[in-house]
Amino acid sequence: MKIFKIAIILCLLGSSTLFAQAIKTRTHTNFDEGWKFALGHATDYTRDFNYGNGNNLFAKSGESAGTAIAIDFNDKQWTNIRLPHDWVVGLPFRYVKNDDIDSHGYKPVGMLFPENSIGWYRKSFEIASVDSGKRFEIQFDGIYRDSKIWLNGYYIGGHFSGYNSVTFDITDFIRFGKKNVLVVRADATEFEGWFYEGGGIYRHAWLNTYDNLHFKSNGGAFAHAAVEDKDARVTIETNIENRGIKGATATVYNYITDRNGKVLAKGKEMPLDLAVRKDVKLSDDILLRNAHSWDLNDPYLYKAVSVIKQNGRTIDSVQTRFGVRTFTFDSKTGFALNGRKMKIQGVSCHQDHAGVGSALPDELQYYRIKLLKEMGVNAYRATHNPPTPELLDACDSLGMLVMDETRLLNSGKEYEDQFRDLILRDRNDASVFLWSIGNEEYVMQHTDIGKRIAQNQVLLQQELDPTRISTYAANMGNYFKGVNEVIPVRGFNYNLGGLDGYHAAHPDQPIIGTEVASTVTTRSIFTKDTVRAYVPDYDLTFPSWASTAETWWKITQDRPWFIGGFAWTGFDYRGEPTPYRWPNVNSHFGIMDMCGFPKTVYYYYQAWWTDKDVLHIAPHWNWKGKEGQPIEVWVNSNADDVELKLNGKSLGKKDMPRNGHLVWTVNYQPGVLSAIAHKKGRVIKAKVETTLSPVSIKLIPSKIKLMHDGQDAVIVNVIALDAKGREVPDAANMIQFDLQGSAEIIGVGNGDPSSHEADKCSDGQWQRSLFGGKAQVIIRSLKSNGKITLKGFSSGLKADEVTFQ
Repeated sequence: MKIFKIAIILCLLGSSTLFAQAIKTRTHTNFDEGWKFALGHATDYTRDFNYGNGNNLFAKSGESAGTAIAIDFNDKQWTNIRLPHDWVVGLPFRYVKNDDIDSHGYKPVGMLFPENSIGWYRKSFEIASVDSGKRFEIQFDGIYRDSKIWLNGYYIGGHFSGYNSVTFDITDFIRFGKKNVLVVRADATEFEGWFYEGGGIYRHAWLNTYDNLHFKSNGGAFAHAAVEDKDARVTIETNIENRGIKGATATVYNYITDRNGKVLAKGKEMPLDLAVRKDVKLSDDILLRNAHSWDLNDPYLYKAVSVIKQNGRTIDSVQTRFGVRTFTFDSKTGFALNGRKMKIQGVSCHQDHAGVGSALPDELQYYRIKLLKEMGVNAYRATHNPPTPELLDACDSLGMLVMDETRLLNSGKEYEDQFRDLILRDRNDASVFLWSIGNEEYVMQHTDIGKRIAQNQVLLQQELDPTRISTYAANMGNYFKGVNEVIPVRGFNYNLGGLDGYHAAHPDQPIIGTEVASTVTTRSIFTKDTVRAYVPDYDLTFPSWASTAETWWKITQDRPWFIGGFAWTGFDYRGEPTPYRWPNVNSHFGIMDMCGFPKTVYYYYQAWWTDKDVLHIAPHWNWKGKEGQPIEVWVNSNADDVELKLNGKSLGKKDMPRNGHLVWTVNYQPGVLSAIAHKKGRVIKAKVETTLSPVSIKLIPSKIKLMHDGQDAVIVNVIALDAKGREVPDAANMIQFDLQGSAEIIGVGNGDPSSHEADKCSDGQWQRSLFGGKAQVIIRSLKSNGKITLKGFSSGLKADEVTFQ
C-alpha cells in the first residue's frame, strides 16, 4: 500500500491577496473602470485601426502614429465599458456547419469571422509626479486571448494564454503628471478549447505599486506547515526582489493573526543584503498554537503578514489569508480531510454563466459555489483551464475543495511556464487540494513521449509545491502506459468498467474519477423533442462514453478505495451541444442549467450527498391534453420509504433503495400528486399540482443589499404565479425589465439550451422569456449612492418590483 500524506497551511495569493490596503507602501488598485472598446479585424488592417501596416508598430520603439496604440488616437466613438468584459456573449447566434463553431455555441467568432474576432481596449489614466520613484505594474487576471499590450505607444508585452494571469512592469513607460494610455489588443481568432471561451479582458485588471525593494508579485510568499497535535508549525518562504539602482540592506519578518487581526505568533527578524536586479528566497518557521483547522463546514482562514523594513521603516508588506488542514490519499481507503474519511462529491465546471458569458462579477462566483454546496458538492474541478482568482476566493471562504487544472499537458517552454504561473499563483489557496496536469490528450497520453512530458510536469509541481500531489484526467480505461505510469493519483475520465481491473493490477496507486457521469437532460422538459433539441429531465440519457449519475455513484459507494469523482458538469455551459446540434447552442450536461436552476438529477445528488430531508417528485403536473395517458413519475429521496398518491388515492408504497430512486407510472389526471415518506421515524411530505394560468410575476433576489462600489452584483430569479400563488412550471411569458437607480443590468437568461434570445439587450430594452417557468436577470452596482429598483412586467400579468438597499 502506498499512502500520500500531506499536511499543509495555505495562503491565498489570488488577485488581491499580495496587496495590503492598510499599508501605503504597496497599493493594489482596481483598474476595471474607464475603458473604451471597439472590434477590430483579423485580416484587414484598414478595419483593424491600421494595425500591422508596414510593420510600423515594432520597427521603432514607441512609434505608433496612425494606429489605435497612439496616445492621441481618437476613440470617442468607441463603446464605454467596464471590466470584466466578454464581447462574444453579445454577438448573435449564427448557424454554420463547422465543428469549431458548433462546439463554441454557434457564436460567430474565430477564423471564419475575422470581423468579430479582434477586440481593442483603451484606458486613460494619470499618475502624480510625487509617485515617481516607485515601481508600477499592470496586472491582468485573464484576457482571451493572445493579447498584446502597449503603454503610451510602447509595446510592453504579450500573453499567449487566454486563462493565466499576467503582470507587466510598466515603470519605465509612465508619463508622470500627464495623461497615460494603456492599450490592449485581444485576438480570439484561434480557440484554446472546444467549448465556449468568450473574448476580451474578461477578468479583473489591477494597477499595483510598490517599493523598488519588494516581495515578488507571483510566488512572493508561500506558507506550508506540519501539523503537530493541536499546533501547526508554519514555514513561510518569501521571495524578495531589488529593482532599485543600488544595493539594498533591510530586514524581513513574518507574523500571523486571527481572522480579526489579533497577532497570534511572530517569526524572527531576518537580515537582507540584496544587490541590484537580484532576488533572494528567505524561509522562516512559526509555531501556531491550537491551530483552527480549515474544513468544509468551518472554512476558518487566518491572516499572514510579511514585512520588509529598511532604516526602521516598513517599505513593503503583503497580507494573505490562509488555512490549516491535512489530507490523505490512500490507495486502499481513499481520501481523508483532517483525518476524516470522505468521498469526493465533485463536479466539473466551465466558467461561463447565462447572460454574462465568461465575464462573471465576483458575486456570481460566490452564488454558484453556494448553489453547489446546497446540493452537497464538496469539490470543484476547474475544467479545463486555470480559474479566475475570485472563484478560488469563494471556495476558500465557503469551504469547497478544488482540483486546479492547467490548460494543456505540454512541457515545452510556453506551457511549462503556464503551469508554473498557475502553481505560483494558486498554491496558497486553502481550497486547492490536487493539481491536474492536463485532460484527455488523445494522441500522446499513452506514449513514451506522454510519459516524459508528464514526468516533467509532475517534477515541476513537486518543486514549486511539495505540499500537494497531482493527477491527470485520462480517458484511457485501465491502460497503464504513458502518463499513468508516473502520475501520483490515477484519474479516470469515464471508463469506470475498468476500475476493478486497474486497481487490482496497480494496488499502490490511488484512483479518482476526474470526470464521470455526463447525463444529458433539459430542465422542465420530460419528453424527447428532436425539433427543439431537448432531452427528458430524468437521469436516463447519456453519451456512449458515459453513464447515469446513479450508475457512477453506486460504483463509488461500493469501493472504499475509490476516492470519488467529479460529475460532468455542475452547470450547463455554452457550446458542446449533445446529443443534438443546432438549434441547440448549450450543453445539456449540467446538474443545474446555465442559470443555476436545478434539474431532476440535482435532487438525486442532494438526496445521497447530504443529510437534508429530500423528497422530490418529477415531473410537474401540468399536462393538459394528456388526460388518461401514462406519465413516468420519478421520486428522489433519502427517506426509508415513499407512498405516492394522486388526488388522495394511494398509488402504492415502496422502499427507497440505497443510492437509488423510485419510479411509478401514473395515468394523468389534473389535481395533486403527493408523496409521503418516512425517514428514521419522521414524516416528510411533498407534492406537485396542476396550476392555473399565470397571473403575476415574482422577482426573487439573491440579496437585497448592494455595495455601491461598481463591483457588487445581485442575481434576480423570475417566476410566474397563478391566482392561488403557485409557481407555474410551464409558463413561457416574455418578461420585460426596467431598472432605476445606481445599477445596471449586465445579462439575462432562462436556461433554455435552444434559446436564441439575446443575453445582452443592446438597445437597452431588457427582456427574456420564461423557460420552464423561470428566467434570470443579473444586476451590477454603480459607484453612486441611491435607491435601486428593478421592475418585471409582462402583458396580461401583474408586475412585481424589488428595491435594493
